[in-house]
Formats: sequence, C-alpha cells, structure tokens
Amino acid sequence: MNSLDEIEPTSNPREVQRIHTLIIGRLFAIFLMLVASWYWHSGTLKVSLDSIPQGLFIVFVISVGLTIAYFFILRLSRAYTAQLTIQFLLDSLLITWLIWRTGDLTSPYITLYIVLIGVASFFLRPMPTLFLAVWCSFCFVVLSSLSAAEVIESSGTVQAIGKAIQIVSFQVVALLVVGLLASRLSERRSSGEELAETAKTLASLRALHERIVESIRSGLVTTDLDGIIYTFNSAATEITGYRLDQVQGRPISDLFGDIQEQIDLSLAAAGEGEQLPRFETDLITPEGFAVRIGFSVSLLFSKENEASGLIITFQDLTEIRSMEESIRRKDRLAAVGRIAAGLAHEIRNPLGAMKGAIQMLGSKTISEASRDSLMEIVLKESDRLNKIITNFLNYARPAAADFAEVDMVALIEETITLIKHGPDVQSTHEFSADLPVRPIIVSADAAQMKQIFWNLSRNALQAMPEGGRLTIGLNTLPNQRVRITMSDTGGGMSQEQVERLFEPFSESTTGGTGLGLSIVYQIVKDHNGAINVRSKVGSGTTISIDLPMGRRSLNNDDGKAKIIEFLKVRNAKETENS
Repeated sequence: MNSLDEIEPTSNPREVQRIHTLIIGRLFAIFLMLVASWYWHSGTLKVSLDSIPQGLFIVFVISVGLTIAYFFILRLSRAYTAQLTIQFLLDSLLITWLIWRTGDLTSPYITLYIVLIGVASFFLRPMPTLFLAVWCSFCFVVLSSLSAAEVIESSGTVQAIGKAIQIVSFQVVALLVVGLLASRLSERRSSGEELAETAKTLASLRALHERIVESIRSGLVTTDLDGIIYTFNSAATEITGYRLDQVQGRPISDLFGDIQEQIDLSLAAAGEGEQLPRFETDLITPEGFAVRIGFSVSLLFSKENEASGLIITFQDLTEIRSMEESIRRKDRLAAVGRIAAGLAHEIRNPLGAMKGAIQMLGSKTISEASRDSLMEIVLKESDRLNKIITNFLNYARPAAADFAEVDMVALIEETITLIKHGPDVQSTHEFSADLPVRPIIVSADAAQMKQIFWNLSRNALQAMPEGGRLTIGLNTLPNQRVRITMSDTGGGMSQEQVERLFEPFSESTTGGTGLGLSIVYQIVKDHNGAINVRSKVGSGTTISIDLPMGRRSLNNDDGKAKIIEFLKVRNAKETENS
C-alpha cells in the first residue's frame, strides 16, 4: 500500500490534450516549413534531394526524435508545467542553431523566435513567457557575439560592427516587446481560464446547493430582512400546498401569520449567543386545511458577512400532534382508572373506621368514655375524608392562575423562611440556597409558585426523617427560561417510584396520597414549564423545574440592534481566533 506521499497526482486530461496538440502541431509546422523551403530553394515545381534545406531537414529529424521522447515522458510524468518549459527551451536552442546554419544576422528564421514566444503565451503563465523572450534574446546575442568574434564559423555575410550592433539591438528590442505583449496575452488567457473555472465551480456549487436544499425533508424559506419571501424549497411546497411562484415576493406573515415576536426572540437569542428557540404555529393551506408546524428562525449572511435576510425552517407536526393527543387521551383514560381505584381505596379506609365507630355507638352497653372516644374517631375520619375530597377537587379543578411579574428570588427566600419554622423541621435539618444576587422576574402566579415550593420542600423534609440537607438553587437558562432546583440527601426513590411520582394516589415514600405532587405537576404545566426528577435509592433526590420568563417583545430597532451586536461578537471571536 502506498503512503500518502507516494500517491501520484491525479492526471489532468485537458492539460494532457493541450500538450498533445503542442507536440503534434510543432512537428507539423516544421514539416510544412521544410516543404515550403524545399520548393523555395529549388526555384521550380520539381524538387530533388539536392535542393532540400539541410538545416531545416536536420531540425525536422531532431523534432521527430524529440516528439517521441515528449510522448514517452508525458506518459511517465505529470509535471506538465516543467515539460512545457523544457520543450520551449529546446525549441529556442533549435531555432538558434537553425539561424546559425542559415546566415546568422541575415537568417530569415530569426522571426521564429517571435512565433515561439507567441505560441508559448498560450501554454505558459506570464512570467515564464517573459523569461522565454529574455532567453531567446540572450541566445541571439550570444550567437551574434560568437560569430563576430569568430569563435564559431559564420554562415552568413560578414557585417560591419556598427551594422551588426544595429541588427542585434533591433532584434532584441523586438523580442522583448513581443515578450511583454505575449506575457500580457498569457495573463489575460490565465485570467480567462481561472474565471471560466471559477464560474464552472460556482455553477457546480450552486447546483449542489440547490440539490441539497431540495433534498431536505424540512420546509425551508428564505426572506429578506423585511420578511419578503424569495426562495421556497419543494418540502415547503409539499407541507404548505403553495408553490414558489405563488408566494415569492409576498411577506412571510401571509403564510405563517404574525410571527414578528418569534423572529425578534430568535434575533435576540442569536445576538446573545444562545441556542435558537423553537416555535409552533398554524398555517392554512390553499384548500383551507389547518396544518400545525414547528419552526425556527436564523439569520442569513451574504458573502460580505453581512446580515441579508432570514432562514425559516419548519416541519409538519400535524400527525405528530395527533398521535400525541391520542396518547394523551389513552393516558387520561388510564389515569382516570388509577385515580378512581386510588380514590376508592383512600375513601374506604375512613369510611370503614366511621362505620365501625357508628355501629359501636348504636350499642346500649357502651360507656360514656367510650362514646366520646368513638365520636372523636368519627369526627377525625370525617375531617380526613373531607381533606381527601378537597385535595382531589383541587387537583381535578385547579384554580385559574393569576399571572403577574414576580421575583423568584424573593419567593424562594420567603419559602425558606417559612419552612425553617415548619412542624417537620428538626435540629438535624440543614438549609442552603444558591440564589443570584439580582432579581429574576418571571411571569407567574405567586401563590401557586409558593404552593410548589412548599409542597416540594415538605416532601424533601419528610424524606429525611433523621435529618439532612435541603438545597434550593435558581439560575437562568438560554431562550428566556429559568431553572429552580431542590435537592435533598434523603433515602431517594426507585425508578418505578420516580415514573409514577406525579400520579394521584401513587405509592408515596412519605405516606401521603400523592395529590400534592400531582398538583405541583399541574401548576408547572399551566405555566408552560417542565419538571424533571433525578433520584437513586440511598443517594437523595433532585427535582428541577424549568419555567419561561416574561417574554420581551422587541421592536424593529431592537431586532436590528441585536443583529449588529451579534455580528460584532462573532467578528471579535473570528479576529481573536485568527
């Protein structure tokens, strides 16, 4: 197996074809020049071997040999630029030899230098082309100098020194001017090829981008910063029922309704470097059907790294929500059965005690003291029965929440103060609070929040009858949410107990009916929150509650400010990394 350094570069068929053209074209041009010179030297239409130009014939023979060598080297090596450079250098040496054999300064083949430089401009880059012109000038100057000094035998007419210098100077200037023009031509050709290659690459990337966008199974809509739609993929058409030509140029509100608040919240999250939130809304298809979709909004950037629009991705949640509703209905039916069984069990115990006491009260032989004791049992079990019914009604028909802006830090501190003076607290119980120093404002019902904290705290204390530590924490989360955590060092719960913790009349570790935690769960859901439990037998329990903060509606200026702030933060990070 070859190492990475041993792998040969990939062959370039286009470059190989160009070199083939150069090799064959050179041989064909020399052959035509040989034939034309043959007829020229013979002076008639009849040619003979005696009239064949010896110099051109030798050049032709050498060119045939070099052609074979060039093809052989081309098959072995992929250093195409080096091969082209060597070929043109050898051509210049052959032209110099031909000029020496055909008259030096008076040779008609001096013009071949210009032809060679012009052809090279189609194969070499600007600097190598200019270097070839300088090299041809150098070869011609050296040839002229050696002939004038009689170091080599001259085949042409001997020129006076002044005349020779004039001819050489003129030819050198001509070659250098041609070299400069040829290098400019090469530069334009290279730029044109690079531009064509870039355009081809751009077209390929655009086609790839379009295929990727069209293959995404999520709907994708792009808009400008004013919310005007200008792209719409096939999945979006499939979900909404609208085609691109029906929605292009229309505001996004015509499709999704008024989602300006969601857009502003997304821009705010992007500006603060937070995770983009997810939203849900309903849209109406052209046939009048309502489709439930979940969507997210992000910024679209131009190649200048400027915010140029919005990207909205969405999915059809109609079937998922229908399945969830079906599952919820089944769960509710199952819960009704469990609640009915639990309620019957809880009511049966006090009713049984009351029945026995009343039967004893009907006896004529019962003493006065026993009668008072039995009446006390009846009243106690009656209160117990009333409490069970009251708690159940509170769970089944919870009071409507009165939402207002409340400071969660102050509520938790007040709850801790009340708990410390509660009847369940012992000297072995410890309390700690991990709260921020600044207020955390949440839109919630203060009374229901206190009920949550009170119920959870009492459950935690009852789970630590021998003492322990109760820790209450509060911190903010991305996307305008807060998290309250309550951790105890009690005996913990099994996985089965955790799964049924918030069900009414479930098995409780504290001996209660479980309605208190069920009410807690209902309140959290009414506040659009989420509650999670982590517990392990012997390792305590941690309950976390995530609640949304009061949503801040951003106007257009706020949204633009968030975009600017987001770009500043991102550019600062990129500068720091570079």
